[in-house]
Amino acid sequence: MLSFFLPLFLVLLFLGLPVFFGLIAAPAILLFLNGQERDIALLYRNIYSGMDSFPLMAIPFFMLAGEVMNRANITLRLVEFSEALVGHLRGGLAHVNILSSMLFAGLSGSAVADVSALGSMLIPAMEQQGYQRKFAAAITAASSIIGPIIPPSGIMIIYAYVMGESVAALFLAGIVPGILMGLALMAVVHLMADHYQLPARKQRASWGQRGTASLKAIWPLLAPVIILGGILAGICTPTEASAIAVVYSAFIGLFVMRTLKLSDIPDVLTRAGMTSAVVLLLVGAAMAFKTVASLSHTPELIASIILGLSDNPLVLLFLINVLLLIVGMFLDAGPAIIILGPILGPIFTSIGVDSVHFAIIMAVNLTVGLLTPPMGLVLFVTSSVSGLRVETIAKATLPFLTVEILIIFLITYFPAISLTVPRLFGFVH
Repeated sequence: MLSFFLPLFLVLLFLGLPVFFGLIAAPAILLFLNGQERDIALLYRNIYSGMDSFPLMAIPFFMLAGEVMNRANITLRLVEFSEALVGHLRGGLAHVNILSSMLFAGLSGSAVADVSALGSMLIPAMEQQGYQRKFAAAITAASSIIGPIIPPSGIMIIYAYVMGESVAALFLAGIVPGILMGLALMAVVHLMADHYQLPARKQRASWGQRGTASLKAIWPLLAPVIILGGILAGICTPTEASAIAVVYSAFIGLFVMRTLKLSDIPDVLTRAGMTSAVVLLLVGAAMAFKTVASLSHTPELIASIILGLSDNPLVLLFLINVLLLIVGMFLDAGPAIIILGPILGPIFTSIGVDSVHFAIIMAVNLTVGLLTPPMGLVLFVTSSVSGLRVETIAKATLPFLTVEILIIFLITYFPAISLTVPRLFGFVH
């Protein structure tokens, strides 16, 4: 009977129950019906123990660092830097939007933070320059997906925590796929420039203007260098690096740029706390959900089903991509990784797929799921920022979503895209 907990969970989601309550209600109901009332206490105890982890403390710290940088208008400097580099191209502000997302990814590691910070600034600016609002919203939503791929990444931390992987290895593995995703989106904008009659190019920024913009952006651009450099050099753990990121961003905001006021700090802490609480509650509930999965031997059952479909690794990789894209439509990336990672990871490592490579396949798939209806969180946040209906934005994102799915398959079948950088640093052999 316990093997039915996943279908029951999906039914509860369709009935409108929040994900957190669905994750704890589905297994609890089935444990009760199965006469295992004593295990229900274990289930709920695991919600707390699932959150009580030193590595997971990195998530609220990185979220806090992103909030501080956003409140200090550090994101504005990244936008100005991006505009100096690519603003002269046809569809310049669309290119600026994508490049800003790539740079902001190195600060927040969150797609939602990206949309909130950049969307409120760039969507109105793009509309003023003659872009359709739906196009501006679509490119903002599509480019925000880069946030959790380029380090530091919250979902990479969760994957490393669940699967026992090196956080540094996963961070390094996400660099090239994230950059590739950004370049692919810029290529789509270039191809769409004539069809959508995107505004013609402006005057190219002089080298002096680019130099000024670079100097202004140097402080926020140093943040990911300090974070990743500290981890790779063995100076600090990912959790300690996240705390350093908070101190660094606060120092920049308060003393260097002086755009952050002491009176802003309570609100910044509240916003970061609320966002972190949502993520960590989902992680805790997913860990409890995972407990019941192991009790029901569901991982072994799913493994035998998947391996029975084909003995060709290429076919299995194709099928798993399809499965993960579907899962991403209904479930947030963090809980999906906790539930499916321990099931799918060993299956694919047993057929010769590198564990770091599979981590990137899974993370990118589930991140792109944030852009897909009916439960795509990025779509709802973009709708809130832009004032457009979710359906309108979802339809406008289709060209960008298509190219992102193509990038997923490229990452899947060419492992070197993910593994070259970690291999250079000795994390992958």
